[in-house]
Amino acid sequence: MFAVDPITFQITQQLLLAAFLGGLIGVERWFRKKPAGLRTYSLVSLGACLFTVISLYGFQESGNVNFDPSRILSQIVVGVGFLGAGIIFHKENLVQGLTTAAGLWVTAAIGATVGLGFYSVAIVATLISLLIFFGLFFFERTIPRERD
Repeated sequence: MFAVDPITFQITQQLLLAAFLGGLIGVERWFRKKPAGLRTYSLVSLGACLFTVISLYGFQESGNVNFDPSRILSQIVVGVGFLGAGIIFHKENLVQGLTTAAGLWVTAAIGATVGLGFYSVAIVATLISLLIFFGLFFFERTIPRERD
């Protein structure tokens, strides 16, 4: 029989939670037919979580006392920022993709938060993100806006 040690079991749960929370945000983007949707958001959150747990657990045994796991987190921010930059389009006087890029960035932070073990914080951040995507979308439509 295949035995799983407690750390592997915990990391597996973290990865599943991160992918699920990212997917919740991705559903809204998929529903609105945006370029990044359910799969993209799930993968970004999953990847950020995986990099985070690797940085926390993967180097403990190396004996490198100078290793700083927060350096990996900073690279997640940069990497997802680069990914988000590829989504932003500027056409005539319109800029498109900013909300999608910002959503990916927040989703990566949620995945990293799960990877650090702050589950309640990640769930609250997901709920706030959903409120912003769903709630503010409808609120914005009620406000008249002049175009230049």
